[in-house]
Amino acid sequence: MSLFRKLFGKKSDQSEESIPNQDRGKYMPEVKLPVDERFTINFKANGGKFLYCENLQEVKDSFKLILQENQWHNDKPFLIDDRLKALFKDFNLNSTTKVSESTYFFSTCEYLISDDGSLLISSNQIAEKKLRELPDNFIIYATTSQFVENIGEGLKGIKEKSKEKIPTNITTIKHFKTADDKDFLTYGSSAKNLYLLLLEDL
Repeated sequence: MSLFRKLFGKKSDQSEESIPNQDRGKYMPEVKLPVDERFTINFKANGGKFLYCENLQEVKDSFKLILQENQWHNDKPFLIDDRLKALFKDFNLNSTTKVSESTYFFSTCEYLISDDGSLLISSNQIAEKKLRELPDNFIIYATTSQFVENIGEGLKGIKEKSKEKIPTNITTIKHFKTADDKDFLTYGSSAKNLYLLLLEDL
């Protein structure tokens, strides 16, 4: 992934992607950033908290730190994804399928949308519940292979991988809680305190 190689890899000679648009020729098309970099920029602009992990152990370490930071060790997560329960079985999560009993929502997602930094989810993650019915705190586990350009590409991906039964209740999570929760632009939206655990799998 180009963004993560820039952050963690060796420094290379200046490439065309790093040349500011104003320094390029008048008639040269603007350089479009890679999907991973665009997602990261837009996701952070939306107020999301991003934790990049190179392997599964780093994912688990980051998850542990999130629980410590928020003192959620003894709290119940709202969790309906059995694959996630198996993956994080070492934590002995006392999960529940009742939102009223939970402190945070722990889940996967369908896709990561680069164009607006949102997360595409469906009934596979939230059953038939609406975003406003879910806890205010989200921890989402995803992989770098889930990046797509836009919602249309994500919907096409859902359709292709769910040929027998297409999930319902497809929606995006876009507005996240920031230090300034009184931002009128997010008024009336289901703003969430969201952590994204992103595993490098490409």
